[in-house]
Amino acid sequence: MLPWLMGFAGFGLYLLYDIDSFAGLWKPLRTGFLLGTLLIGASTLLQMFSAWRQGAFSGLWDILLLMLGLAAFAALIYCLFFALPFTETYTDPAQGRRVYTCGAYALCRHPGILCFFAMYLFWGLAALPTGFLWCGMVFSVLNLVYAWFQDRVTFPKTFCDYTDYREKAPFLLPTAASFHRAVKTWGHPYEKEEEL
Repeated sequence: MLPWLMGFAGFGLYLLYDIDSFAGLWKPLRTGFLLGTLLIGASTLLQMFSAWRQGAFSGLWDILLLMLGLAAFAALIYCLFFALPFTETYTDPAQGRRVYTCGAYALCRHPGILCFFAMYLFWGLAALPTGFLWCGMVFSVLNLVYAWFQDRVTFPKTFCDYTDYREKAPFLLPTAASFHRAVKTWGHPYEKEEEL
């Protein structure tokens, strides 16, 4: 039960962090993203440890699933922290910030959601018959709701060109056109995306 509560609290902190990003409610809320991530990460580690103690992760198939989950985790970290120009995305003032629309963010507006889901799917399957899979799917739904909130409320208030970006890139599921644009723009610097 504790890992579930930690995950719910983590997503609650994400939401408060986002609201504070455009409303400026309370300075300590600026740590909400970091604290929420630590809670969700700790919840995941607790559940994996519990599954291991119950005998999960013992077969070759489980090892393969764990590796696939690890690849999805690496892709998630890449999407959140390395696919974006860090300074412009995370440290510039909210007013006048532009959306980064190259690479993974040309593929869809929330590529991290797909990685997050795949990570919990693979790790949850490896942890069967424990309840880790169900918890991961609930966390994935919460993550999807959080992304919808960002897409409709937070990002239009914090990025000056987010409405235009919504017309360029699909919300979640890539299309042939968005895949082509992602390949074409992969690795391009922030300031040159309009030249492509």
